[in-house]
Amino acid sequence: MIDKTAIIGENVTVDNSTDVGPYCIIKDYVKIGKNNKIASHVVIEGNTEIGNNNKIFQFASIGSVPQDLKYKGENTKLIIGSNNIIREYATFNPGTITGNSATVIGDFNLFMMSTHVAHDCVIGNYAILANHATLAGHVEINDFAILGGLCAVHQFTKIGESALISGGTMVVQDIPPYLIASGDRARIYGINKIGLERRGFLKEEIDAIKNAYKIVYRSKLTIKNAISKIKSEINTNTIVEKFIEFILNSKRGITR
Repeated sequence: MIDKTAIIGENVTVDNSTDVGPYCIIKDYVKIGKNNKIASHVVIEGNTEIGNNNKIFQFASIGSVPQDLKYKGENTKLIIGSNNIIREYATFNPGTITGNSATVIGDFNLFMMSTHVAHDCVIGNYAILANHATLAGHVEINDFAILGGLCAVHQFTKIGESALISGGTMVVQDIPPYLIASGDRARIYGINKIGLERRGFLKEEIDAIKNAYKIVYRSKLTIKNAISKIKSEINTNTIVEKFIEFILNSKRGITR
């Protein structure tokens, strides 16, 4: 159902099963899939595609132009997957041609009040951004990562799978998978054991992650030598291999 006070632009595609609340504005060329619940006073614009079963709360701003002075109106995209919850005053920007030309959001994510996803960000699945968590441009958030309230992530930074960033943390370098980071500027304080247990990781998997973490962060070895030590001393299952691969591929350097 589309409320009679909503304003719908030209060439907009809204599936018949999607509800659009009072005073929403959906501008030209937006595409919205099935069974979405869009509350009142939501603005959706630009070359934006939204999947199925999302809940978008009042006053969210979806698809407004990037906060990037280099952006000159190019036809870039914002792609939002399915089963996401987007709370009040959240803001999402499309990509830029100097980046990926698209901002891409996966599935089953929770974006709490006043969160910001800037241009060219890539967010996986099952991530949580708490109130006022802010992503600069080109940030990558992997699956099951959690960002606490009032934290901020520097542009081009990557947050690994199942990483936990505590509230108020300023992140300026990459956070490897499975770790806990906190502070201004962020420092690593151990592994996200509770989060891993909740995901169903086995004890031997968590122990392997803990041992790999100790080698990288407590052995005083260089990254190259620490990785060699992990490979020689730990049964590198897929989970540990993800940890190693993330560190080796880090362009900004990992948070120490």
